[in-house]
This record gives sequence, C-alpha cells and structure tokens, in this order.
Amino acid sequence: MDWKNLPKKKRLYIIALATFVGILAWAFISASVITHDFNRKQVEARGDQQEAVVNGIILTETKDEQKYWEIYGESGKWDSVNGVAQLEKVIGNFYKDNEVSMSFESSKGTYNSKNGDIILHEDTFIVLKDGVSLKADNLHWEDSKLPIVAKGNVVIQKGNQLISTADKIIIEPDYESFRIEGNTVSKVYEDKK
Repeated sequence: MDWKNLPKKKRLYIIALATFVGILAWAFISASVITHDFNRKQVEARGDQQEAVVNGIILTETKDEQKYWEIYGESGKWDSVNGVAQLEKVIGNFYKDNEVSMSFESSKGTYNSKNGDIILHEDTFIVLKDGVSLKADNLHWEDSKLPIVAKGNVVIQKGNQLISTADKIIIEPDYESFRIEGNTVSKVYEDKK
C-alpha cells in the first residue's frame, strides 16, 4: 500500500484514526500513572488515618437482653484499628438488672472495645442509686463482675450524713457497698430531727 496513491479521503481517515489511537494511548498511560500514585497514597493514608471524628456518639453494652452500661459523648474519636473511642463531655449509666445503679458525668472518657473497659478521667462525678455521690480524677470499669475503681482526689458524700476524702474508692459490682483506701478522712454527722 502506497501512501501517495491512496485517495485523499482515506488518508484523512487514517490520520484521524491514528490521532484517535494516539490520544487513547496517551490517556491510558497517563491515567495508569496518575491512579497508581493515587492508589499508593491512599494505601499509605489508610495506615496513618485510622480515626473517625464523631459528634454525638452513644455506646452501649447489652448481652442477653441485659443492659450493662451506656455512654454518651458530645464529641469523640473512634480508632477502628485499636478499637478505642475517646470521648469528650461524657455522661452515662451503669445498670444492674436493667435498672440504673450508677450515673456518671466526666470531661473525658475512653472505651476500649478489645478489653471491654471504660475509663473516665478529669472532673468525674458519680451518683450511686442509694444517693451516695462522689468526685474523682478518674474511674475504671472493667467488667460487670469486677469492682469499679475510682482514684485521685476522691470526695464521697451521702446527704448530710457522711463526707469522706480518700485516694481511692472501690465500688462493688452490686453497687450496694464500697470501701475507701489511702489517705482517708471521714466525717459522720448525726441527723438531729
């Protein structure tokens, strides 16, 4: 086939087809170079960015129709790789027999889904169902069958009858009793009605 002997119209079609094939080849090569680099950056970013920032997060543990606890955080971060939620401005409840046994409020809280534990820290305020209230620097709940431990600048109050300070308070799993440890000062008042 001789280029000079081809009709002008066929030469134009061949040039147009060659140009079109050239553009497609250029686009394909450019796209693979661009997406290859993009995919690599996306994979690297997955390794670095494993958190989700959330506003208004509620976490709950329920087993066999028995609710154990619920936590609401005004805002927080969820790390799916480590299974950890870090919450800000936390409120919530611990339950026994599907009734609230202890309510709490704290500036910050952490829930570790792998360990199943909850830690409240900074300005933690707790109220037990019998009316005992306490403040502590942090509180650690590991399991519904284990005692809850609150530590640091603990202040315990029951109405006008009892005020205690301690380094640590251990609340039994039934939420019915507790013991205080460390540097403890207790003041018991008689109700003179």
